[in-house]
Amino acid sequence: MANIACSSRRHPALAIGKYAAIAFYLGFALFPLYWLMKIAVTPDALIFSEGTRMLPSAVTFENFATVLFETEFLAYFRNSLTVSLGTAFFTTLIAAGAGYAFSRFVFAGKRIIIGVMLITQMFPLLMIIAPIYKIVADLGLLNSLTSLIVVYTAFNIPFATFLMQSFFDGIPKDLEEAAMMDGCTRFQALRTVVFPLTLPGLGATLGFVFTAAWSELLFALMLISKNDAMTFPVGLLTFVSKFSVDWGQMMAAGVLALVPSCLFFIFIQRYLVQGLTSGAVKG
Repeated sequence: MANIACSSRRHPALAIGKYAAIAFYLGFALFPLYWLMKIAVTPDALIFSEGTRMLPSAVTFENFATVLFETEFLAYFRNSLTVSLGTAFFTTLIAAGAGYAFSRFVFAGKRIIIGVMLITQMFPLLMIIAPIYKIVADLGLLNSLTSLIVVYTAFNIPFATFLMQSFFDGIPKDLEEAAMMDGCTRFQALRTVVFPLTLPGLGATLGFVFTAAWSELLFALMLISKNDAMTFPVGLLTFVSKFSVDWGQMMAAGVLALVPSCLFFIFIQRYLVQGLTSGAVKG
């Protein structure tokens, strides 16, 4: 008993080290966000003269007002929201069906299809952006938000499918079989039994795909050149001129763009916790 009591007692140095490591990680991860907000509220005349001063000597919200009311930021924001929501919806819808099929059925070529999907994740984007540009141009979809939704959906489907498959694997087949023995069709069993249990997976997939589409720059830069169709990441480049960069407005736009990402992260975290803690057998 004495040995058990001694082994269960933690050394104070371990607790100190744990909190020191957490503090170091949080400081390292959050410092860029702090600096982003610090520059955003610093008057333009002081941005360079203050150097690495941790706290601004004066605070202004003029950069936020300028970004919101004197630039095209709201149009870029709306375009990004449209593309990200459309991509998240279609990707999650397709991935849910594919993930269910991979989890529940055995069919010819299943391993090959999974292998091909894995291989598509290994190609550098720069290798395939030229043929994708040619395909989009031939279809007459350049400078349209539809092209971004289609391309983003295609690239996010493999990862989203594997993510959904893992959630379906965690739901026992016995639940569906019991429902079908009680008279339900497979679709009814899927709708009434499986779908409610998969909500955490659907929420997590939706959130991951949304954040990926929200911050994507390369394809948006290549496929969109008209100002009224630009998404937020491309719109940020409008704050860069030939001889100068408007750091204050760019940082203010960056802070405003964090809002939807933070909201979706909160959404993802809630569903991820539910998915990890929910029991395998319900009812």
